[in-house]
Amino acid sequence: MKLNCINFMLMGLLCLSANTFAAGGGRAKKHKATKTAGPPTKYIDPANMDLSVKPGDNFFEYANGGWLKANTIPAKETRWGSFNILRQTSIDRLLGILNDVSKTTHPKGSLEQRVGDLYASGMDTLLIEKRGFDPIKPALARIDKITDLNGVISEVVFERTHGEGDPLFRFGVGQDSKHPTKHILDLSQGGTSLPDRDNYLKANPRFKKIQDAYTQYVTTLFSLTGASNEIAAKNAATVFGIEKGLAKVQLSRTEMRDPHVTYNKFSLADFSKTTPHLNWVELAAQMKVPGQDTLLVGQPSFFKAEDSLLAATPVEDLKTYLKWGILKGSAPALSSSFVKANFTYTSALSGQKVQAPRSERMSSLVDGSIGELLGQLYVAKYFTPAAKQYMVDLVNNLKSVLGERIQNLTWMSNETKARALKKLAAFGVKIGYPDKWQLYDGLVIDRDDYFGNLRRISEWRYNYQVSQMNKPVDKTRWGMTPPTINASYSPTNNDITFPAGILQFPFFDFGADDAVNYGGIGAVIGHEMTHGFDDEGRQYDADGTLRDWWTKDDADKFKQRADQVVAQYNGFTVLDTLHVNGKLTEGENLADLGGLNVAYAAFKKTKQGQSGAKIDGFTPDQRFFLSWAQVWRGLQTPEMAAQRILTDPHSPEQYRANAPITNMDAWYAAFGVQPGDKMFKKPEDRTKIW
Repeated sequence: MKLNCINFMLMGLLCLSANTFAAGGGRAKKHKATKTAGPPTKYIDPANMDLSVKPGDNFFEYANGGWLKANTIPAKETRWGSFNILRQTSIDRLLGILNDVSKTTHPKGSLEQRVGDLYASGMDTLLIEKRGFDPIKPALARIDKITDLNGVISEVVFERTHGEGDPLFRFGVGQDSKHPTKHILDLSQGGTSLPDRDNYLKANPRFKKIQDAYTQYVTTLFSLTGASNEIAAKNAATVFGIEKGLAKVQLSRTEMRDPHVTYNKFSLADFSKTTPHLNWVELAAQMKVPGQDTLLVGQPSFFKAEDSLLAATPVEDLKTYLKWGILKGSAPALSSSFVKANFTYTSALSGQKVQAPRSERMSSLVDGSIGELLGQLYVAKYFTPAAKQYMVDLVNNLKSVLGERIQNLTWMSNETKARALKKLAAFGVKIGYPDKWQLYDGLVIDRDDYFGNLRRISEWRYNYQVSQMNKPVDKTRWGMTPPTINASYSPTNNDITFPAGILQFPFFDFGADDAVNYGGIGAVIGHEMTHGFDDEGRQYDADGTLRDWWTKDDADKFKQRADQVVAQYNGFTVLDTLHVNGKLTEGENLADLGGLNVAYAAFKKTKQGQSGAKIDGFTPDQRFFLSWAQVWRGLQTPEMAAQRILTDPHSPEQYRANAPITNMDAWYAAFGVQPGDKMFKKPEDRTKIW
């Protein structure tokens, strides 16, 4: 299930392939301690602003300059802002729950036993240290026994089905986007370790630094398992060479944003003809999905090239590559020397100065591993029926407003409008937590076996996924856990999801005025709704089917407007020279623009929206736009800024705050923005879509 979300998930062991709502990047700054969230004394606080900056010159700085000057990134973080502060609040809440539940004995197999014992096993550093890298010795010995390419392929199957890794490619069971009620085998490119293929292929000092750190990481881990310095260095070169070969034949992130490019259906027999060393009929059966006749392949050319690479690479080199997969996947769960090596590498990528406390890491791991068990404890304590009802009412309000705006579009034909309204009416809504919890039936958690717990969780997840193969898609399933600070839209489910975690200030507070809540959570709701009509989402119809429902003329008019947004964001830079990729970030940028317009239109229907009464010196309209901007206040390390430009489908946070409003007449009126101001756009140049 593909998700378009408001922010990269900030919590959890696993990160879905998703566009998310939280900050994509911001100003870089040095590190020092910074306080976490607390109840606001003022929802729009001038102390957090820089009133010396003209709103029309840099609204992000005007709205957040005081906060930016007063705060820096904590050493254990790579970014610091609204989302991170809420994440810390959620972690603190989860730690309270985990510390309580892990100190008490519970019936074996119960929710409390599994949650408490998983956390306790991860906190038992004495036992983890004592075991060193013993947990992976059987896997390394098994790889040593491989003698030919067939043995390599058998090992790939074994690792995938036993929760040990996913070398060479990604494989699973997913929704068929042209038949969204059905499951299908899903195959896509993989096999690399660095964040993006360009990290291997492009020559510049930033990427060279990352390559060097990665090579040293590989060398260190092999050394820790007993290899000599010479052999470890040789192994690192082998691994990098294989992965660079795979990176060369991968599609780019931008290319993969087109769902038609990645929808390639084959019979298993026919696809096997293109990969003579990979028989997918046999492999599917070995990977626990026998009897299937078709599969989706995201990047057919990748697999043809990968097959040739496998045949041309010495078996000993492939064995080294497989050992590396075991090492990198296991390092964070082994003894301290492995954990330290892992952090040294990741800090080179992200700029993080010190590792987060182990308790916080284990909190996020439990949430990401068995989050719907932990989530039940979380919502019982921290999510109220009143908050859920508020969201239901607000979603219905914005849904109605978006319908009105579609109906009143001047550039869209009545034929396409009718289909758009049908899709909007079919939107599903998930709020707070699942109606039906995942119980992880059969999953055994042992208080004295941290590494084994992680393997069993991975194996359980794989088995659960493939067990869905011949069952109808369950559209009630969630892609996030309740404490997550995020929101999402699924094009194949045609639904929007708002976990309990995001229903906190600065997004939402029961004590806040409508301007603040509509500029915060209202814009989030509008953002996710607009994803149903962004450059990707618009290609799916009311029942989630990948099918063209637009007239050609309307599609051309949409693209013309969307291209204006792409061009606007292409002009933005971070770290002086790195340009935002307007095409990679197109969907999120369109959702920000559409969501903010819908939220503002809905706000104007409220009593406050129709008044001119000031609060703390600001008009209702000013408070709405200031609320939007303070959601995006944030800082990040230079390393993270550079990485996100390459990999993040969200624009840096200062541009998420500034760019959409330059296309909204109401913002100009609210702050008296005039020609000559740096952010001013002529009325005829302002992009209007939804």
